[in-house]
Amino acid sequence: MSTVVEIENLRVWLGRREILKGITCRLGVAGAGKAIGLLGPNGAGKSTLIQTLLGFHAPSAGRARILGFDCHTQAREVKARIGYMPENDSFIGNMTAVSFIRFMAEISGLPAAAALEKAHEVLFHVGLGEARYRQVGTYSLGMKQMAKLAQAIVHGPELVILDEPTNGLDPAARRKMLDLIKEMKAQHGMNVLLCSHLLNDVEEVCDEVLILKDGQVVHQSDLEAERRSNRRFVQFEVSGDDRGLLEALRAVNAEGVSEAPGQWRIVLPTGVEMSALWRIAASQNLKVKRLTHRRDTLEEIFLKAVGHLAPAQPQPAAPPEVPVHGRL
Repeated sequence: MSTVVEIENLRVWLGRREILKGITCRLGVAGAGKAIGLLGPNGAGKSTLIQTLLGFHAPSAGRARILGFDCHTQAREVKARIGYMPENDSFIGNMTAVSFIRFMAEISGLPAAAALEKAHEVLFHVGLGEARYRQVGTYSLGMKQMAKLAQAIVHGPELVILDEPTNGLDPAARRKMLDLIKEMKAQHGMNVLLCSHLLNDVEEVCDEVLILKDGQVVHQSDLEAERRSNRRFVQFEVSGDDRGLLEALRAVNAEGVSEAPGQWRIVLPTGVEMSALWRIAASQNLKVKRLTHRRDTLEEIFLKAVGHLAPAQPQPAAPPEVPVHGRL
């Protein structure tokens, strides 16, 4: 299967400054309906990468492909297959929403009649059906964000590039935007490239993540695999004779330290699920009084990647503890 975004030794200079410094990566699988998160601190090169993929900047070296087409030499084929929601407003303010979306649909290649039909359809889809005859310039910030999403998806693109889609949205509008992105993936099979500074948004909707720093890739991963493979730190409190607990933990390749009678700090390795602790407690005839655990969040993965957080040590920093009572 073809790759959604394929970048090979991509270098981009703007004036006398090199912004992208030899980026190489492969992101997404065409037709899979996946979301890719693009992250990085300010000045990392995210906007330049997006604009290069859109054909606005010519590579100084290397190449970038979307759905198998070269972003520079086959720009027409690329643009016919993508939708773009920019961070900044790019409206014709005195046009009604339905006229504007129809205009954008026609630019994207739809015939006039189909463009008008799709414009009405997509405006209802994003919640602007009742306001579709209002001038876009009179819209609130949240409505403008939804209108930007509408023009990005009106022509049914294979890849949608979303630049800060939840910027300035209140909690209800943010929830609707994220739900729409999930629906685009699950129900319509669209691939999404999501650039956002809100890590919770990326963690919620994305399947892959690419992190840039100083124009280079510092981290790339399958986000779900990353969650599964992160070491898990467990605080385990039991009552009963726990003298055989350490040996039982080591039998499943876990490590544990007794901090006080009945209180253990445990590191679970990859492949060992939390259920193993319940089985061990049952085999040792121990009563579980308390069990808490945590995994690395995307925020921690991000901070480690950009060098603002040291690698995690086998010491728990557990969330508020939830008592678990009863004998196994």
